[in-house]
Amino acid sequence: MNNATPHRKIIHIDMDAFFASVEQRDHPELRGQPVAVGGSAERGVVAAASYEARAFGVRSAMASSKAKRLCPALIFVPHRFDVYRHVSRQIREIFLGYTPLVQPLSLDEAYLDVTDHVKPATQIAEEIRAAIRDVTGLTASAGVSYNKFLAKIASDINKPDGICIIKPAQGADFVATLPVRKFHGVGPATAARMEALGIITGADLRAHPHEFLNRHFGKAGAYYYNAARGIDHRPVNPDQVRKSIGSETTFDTDLTSADECMAALRPLIESVARHCGKYQTGGRTVTL
Repeated sequence: MNNATPHRKIIHIDMDAFFASVEQRDHPELRGQPVAVGGSAERGVVAAASYEARAFGVRSAMASSKAKRLCPALIFVPHRFDVYRHVSRQIREIFLGYTPLVQPLSLDEAYLDVTDHVKPATQIAEEIRAAIRDVTGLTASAGVSYNKFLAKIASDINKPDGICIIKPAQGADFVATLPVRKFHGVGPATAARMEALGIITGADLRAHPHEFLNRHFGKAGAYYYNAARGIDHRPVNPDQVRKSIGSETTFDTDLTSADECMAALRPLIESVARHCGKYQTGGRTVTL
């Protein structure tokens, strides 16, 4: 008997290579080419990579120099966040046409709770994907399941431009075969710690009691215990509070003196301060 809440209908929509796809849409000469948004051939960090670039191992957050070594034909283009935000707003309007329970995770992905909608969740997901294509000219992948944990995993299974459904009766068995590295909320460091404990798959994770997981992973232990059983009671929260504010930049040449670093820091500090002022918010911790 699955202890999850099968009456919930959760969709996770994830745009396919969002930033890079927008650039390929707006610049036909980039279509079919390996594209990296952000950085340059010499320095910087890849913000997004097209699927043609991913075939060479290029990934977001990768150093541009490494990306260029992996894919010598890689084309670097500057980011255009104003354009990406505009497209993101178009996509969100499509979501809100089906439910007010929309929880964005970033510009290119969101959870939707369509439990109270008269249409089946799978039909809604397909309609949303079609509407996104019609309105923006872009493709999206969808995961449909009875909780957020499984819906997010499902959206990645048939990428790009695909859909995957995980039904309540399938959840626990599906998770059992899943590598823990695929679990949302398990980063590389945590996955390495788990593997050192002999935890490779969801079935391995399920074999350990609450006490063991709490001892080794603290507060996250309860989440891992439930996730290993296909259980996730977290609601879709349209009013989720943003937990961090940041600003960053990449320099063409290395900064080597304290004066240079202080001068470079000032505009970043002012950017964060403006955001805090605009939204009347603040924080307790500053990280440099």
